[in-house]
Amino acid sequence: MVSSLTITPITGIGEIRPGDELAVHIADAAAAQGTPLADRDCIVVTQKVVSKAEGRLVPIDHNDPDAKRRLVESESVRILRRRGELIISETRHGWVCANAAIDLSNVDEGFAALLPVDSDRSAKHIRDALRARSGVETAIIISDTFGRPWQAGLVDVAIGVSGIAGVVDLRDTPDSKGRVLQVTQVAVADEIASAAELVMGKSAGIPAAIVRGIEPSWFREGSSRELIRPVHEQLFR
Repeated sequence: MVSSLTITPITGIGEIRPGDELAVHIADAAAAQGTPLADRDCIVVTQKVVSKAEGRLVPIDHNDPDAKRRLVESESVRILRRRGELIISETRHGWVCANAAIDLSNVDEGFAALLPVDSDRSAKHIRDALRARSGVETAIIISDTFGRPWQAGLVDVAIGVSGIAGVVDLRDTPDSKGRVLQVTQVAVADEIASAAELVMGKSAGIPAAIVRGIEPSWFREGSSRELIRPVHEQLFR
């Protein structure tokens, strides 16, 4: 259980270019603003800057719908629905999302940002680099913005996880009335990603945030794969 959380945006990171070491930018910016990283911090980092640092940028004509369609199809393993230029597809990572999560916002004109090849590996790289640079044991969540099929609005979710649980399983534990929980599994990585987005925003140029006060038992070798429901459990497929 978490009694309180503090969520601090990391400002001053600046534009990220292919080949940049994100851990350096994150650690330096956090220290410069007076909030140096500490053990058991969870750092939420947006997918966009991870993709930029890893060179996951491809040229595309933003005004060419056929080019965008071909790119989405190339990044998908399954197409679920089409409506105009909108495609709902499954990525090779297992995410079901709009347009294979290809993003044209906050990138240079004429380019699109693709998802990292392996977001868990990307999160682990940042975590290991922060440990080597700053000597702190943090957790890393890479976040991205997804829509929801039966509700309006967007939320940030975790697409990469290292050092923290993706899901906390409360099955077989008692609730406040002593009843044994049967199905409760809490997507804590998604909840942390969504909370961090409130201080990062969509257009403020803040690509990372520090979340402090997380339940210590949640720190473990997690994976974003925990957040993907197994095929045999999916009702809408």
